[in-house]
Amino acid sequence: MDFGLKSKTALVLGGSRGLGAASAMLLAAEGAHVIAASRSGDAAADGITGMKLDLSDSKSVQEMIDWLADNPVDILINNCGGPSAGSAKGQSTAAWQAAFETMATPLFALTDAAIAGMATRGWGRVVTIGSSGVVQPIPNLALSNGVRGAIAGWSKTLAEEVAGHGITVNMVLPGRIATDRLAQLDGLKAEKSGASVDSVQEASRKTIPAGRYGKPEEFGAVVTFLCSQQAAYVTGSMIRVDGGMIRGL
Repeated sequence: MDFGLKSKTALVLGGSRGLGAASAMLLAAEGAHVIAASRSGDAAADGITGMKLDLSDSKSVQEMIDWLADNPVDILINNCGGPSAGSAKGQSTAAWQAAFETMATPLFALTDAAIAGMATRGWGRVVTIGSSGVVQPIPNLALSNGVRGAIAGWSKTLAEEVAGHGITVNMVLPGRIATDRLAQLDGLKAEKSGASVDSVQEASRKTIPAGRYGKPEEFGAVVTFLCSQQAAYVTGSMIRVDGGMIRGL
């Protein structure tokens, strides 16, 4: 199936590794011109343009906003790193503010900059990578659960506002996808519990009906479909890619 992306330009935040890199590579495989923005500025693969962006640095974010004014994109993949693990109880105001200002605020500002050009052209795709913690909070990831929940509310609100301009706005919620971030979290859990990493991962796999961790490219395929011409009537949605892990409707 031709997704109709050969004439499109995509900006993928956090596009040098993990879920962002997988999304960037699959968009490029569909013929889109892909710009992978990250702190390192590395390209995920040949044919992808690397660009530096640090979401925790307001100057870097503003430079990207200025760049978007002169270099409009058709597709924006919002992707940010997660904050430190920790419980909800006892989190400082500073910790909550820092998490929001590095995860949510930059995405809001960059999306505003990107959709200005999309609205002018009457076509656009905004896909935000979230977390299963949006629908089922993940223990010991309070900051992530809280801030990503706020991002979900923003995404749903924005979808209604821009649908008439031919712009779709969706979220994709990964479950346990085999990335460096997941390996780090499994390691922290093993260290805290005194169990081995292998036993932590085996116990985790048993909670997933598919019986395994997801592959990054499986996740990226869903992101890419949401950017396609065929997905023009899908907006305001949150799609889980989790092997059936979340039991709720």
